[in-house]
Amino acid sequence: MRFLGIGDYNDLGDMYRRLIAARHEVRVFVGDPEGHDVLGGLVPLVADWRHELDWVRAAGEDGIVLFEGADRGAVQDELRADGFNAIGGSAYGDRLENDRAFGQSVLREIGLRTAATHEFDDFSTAAAFVRTHPERYVFKLNGSGFASRHNYVGELPDGRDVLALLEMHRTRWPDMGQRPSFVLMRHVEGVEVGIGAYFDGERFLTPACLDWEHKRLFPGDLGELTGEMGTLVTYRGAERLFARTLAPMAERLRESGYVGYINLNTIVNVDGIWPLEFTCRFGYPGYAILEALHREGWAAILARMVRRSGGSGATFATHPGYAVGVVLTAPPFPYRAGYAELSKGMPILFREELSAAEREHLHYCEVAARGGDEADGLVASGVVGDLMIATGRGDTVETAQHAAYALARKVVVPNLRYRTDIADRFLREDREKLVRWGWL
Repeated sequence: MRFLGIGDYNDLGDMYRRLIAARHEVRVFVGDPEGHDVLGGLVPLVADWRHELDWVRAAGEDGIVLFEGADRGAVQDELRADGFNAIGGSAYGDRLENDRAFGQSVLREIGLRTAATHEFDDFSTAAAFVRTHPERYVFKLNGSGFASRHNYVGELPDGRDVLALLEMHRTRWPDMGQRPSFVLMRHVEGVEVGIGAYFDGERFLTPACLDWEHKRLFPGDLGELTGEMGTLVTYRGAERLFARTLAPMAERLRESGYVGYINLNTIVNVDGIWPLEFTCRFGYPGYAILEALHREGWAAILARMVRRSGGSGATFATHPGYAVGVVLTAPPFPYRAGYAELSKGMPILFREELSAAEREHLHYCEVAARGGDEADGLVASGVVGDLMIATGRGDTVETAQHAAYALARKVVVPNLRYRTDIADRFLREDREKLVRWGWL
């Protein structure tokens, strides 16, 4: 098969690397020049993805275009209309993820209760609102151009910390060059759990997955939001949550031409499900952590998503149990400033020779082959120090967690950093709550 990857930072680089190892043809477009060395020497880059479309078309049904972000949905719609197999999302999916108020309105339309959400384009107006309605809020920027570390989960019940944040942004925002667009969402207590599935343009593939993300930099959920520092996932037991959340989205996704992975992050408590936000693209690094539970390679799953064959085509084979993924980083992650001086180019070594099975569970992110040849070793590359993901699989959470950390400890990079508590909260309290409330 032939695959053309399109993104800004080679976020699906490890998927491309594995497709190449399975003897498929792969070409990748990386839009940001600072990301051109991501997976350097491991995946081939092209200068202009549009020039590669004839190469994809020549493969017929075996040609697939993969989109990484939620910012080129309209382009995907155009390609599908022109007969291409495009996987990633759609223009509708981009809006679901990037326009938070719109996403919440759609969730209400399918029958879910949502936390009170207020949309603003002015910090002074938002500050006045908080003063009038003091409460605990979550601040979230709209659009695909802002990393999650710009968002803020309020701590104080009267909203004083969010108010202080708004006042700071009011004085600094003009330097950022664009008018703000953001929401304030009422904070909801409970268990945070994501429900995800692949959609083939007509229906969801099964099984769906459940995930428990760990977004903050430090153990104990301290520090800034990073996007993701590690996740617990399973393809078992999602049926009830899926039926109440993503399943009712099928008609809307079908009408929009959506093809790709979609995830809904929620808070679950004694009162029910409170949806927070959509991810309308491949989860990163979630896709790599889920792969630890796949019995089939990516090519087989992606082919199902575009061929929409009957019968078994609506399912794919997965392992029972759980997978745990741990994100390995180097300073100044999650920030760009200073990366070239602090960590870029650092050697990536291993305490001992890894077995073939261990290498299958090590997923590369911002690394490159030294001198263009992996046999000469790996070095840190890219823009922020998001180096790789160590995964473990097991019939129980504990065995998956043990395997992931056993592998992580074999990686040696100067000043390597990762969380040491991925899945601990699930074991300590979240699982018991979800079982008591009838969701697991």
